[in-house]
Amino acid sequence: MFVDSHCHIDFPDLAVREDEVLSNMDAQQVSHALCVSVNIEQWPRVTAMAERHDNVFASLGVHPDYEDVTEPDVAQLVEMAAHPRVVAIGETGLDYFRLTGDLEWQRRRFRTHIRAARECGKPLIIHTRAAAEDTLALMREEKAHEAGGVMHCFTESLDVAKAAIDMGFCISFSGIVTFKNAQPLREVARVLPEHALLIETDSPYLAPVPYRGKMNEPAYVPHVAAELARVREASVEAIARSTTANFFRLFRDAARLAGRTDQAVSA
Repeated sequence: MFVDSHCHIDFPDLAVREDEVLSNMDAQQVSHALCVSVNIEQWPRVTAMAERHDNVFASLGVHPDYEDVTEPDVAQLVEMAAHPRVVAIGETGLDYFRLTGDLEWQRRRFRTHIRAARECGKPLIIHTRAAAEDTLALMREEKAHEAGGVMHCFTESLDVAKAAIDMGFCISFSGIVTFKNAQPLREVARVLPEHALLIETDSPYLAPVPYRGKMNEPAYVPHVAAELARVREASVEAIARSTTANFFRLFRDAARLAGRTDQAVSA
């Protein structure tokens, strides 16, 4: 069985097909999915999705790209994260690719999320793009290792991956790893320790080959696993087992909700 560690199935294009999306997951042996929050305004639909389906979990956070949205403080995030289906804080982080100018507000928001994760004892879901150096620096300054978490939709260098793993973070690969021009990323995926690997779709975006250019959904996450298996010279079944175990080891509340007792794969 596979787990999609990061998706946005609450987004309108997928939510309108909710029953079909969940049915497709089941047909492709995708047992669970983590529906990830991008802002406070839309968070209720994330939790509602998780409440309707036992195999869907929720997160709580404000994406670094979102301007002019509710800016929660630490206390608000901790209080809201007490929702019984919330298993993580995020997605949060830094993105210097899409936005320019004085982005200190992004860094303040990221610090707030790290502090909330530490306080409520839930792992972080971190987004970083064109901002790896600052992302790692803030993680160190704010003691993100005390919360742990995942660097989602990873596209950075091996050195960045190793630095995150040293802080207790997992590295999650999306459909990007299947793209023709992603050979450097495949080299990173090839050498990382098994205990640090996760897989995701980031749907409705970044559909893997052979669906590239189409709307993505959790049912396609086995294609990410298959590419990891190819580059690591492992079986798809082995990648499924390890990434599923890693997911439930990292997201402890998800393991509890699912009745799982998985432990981390040995390094």
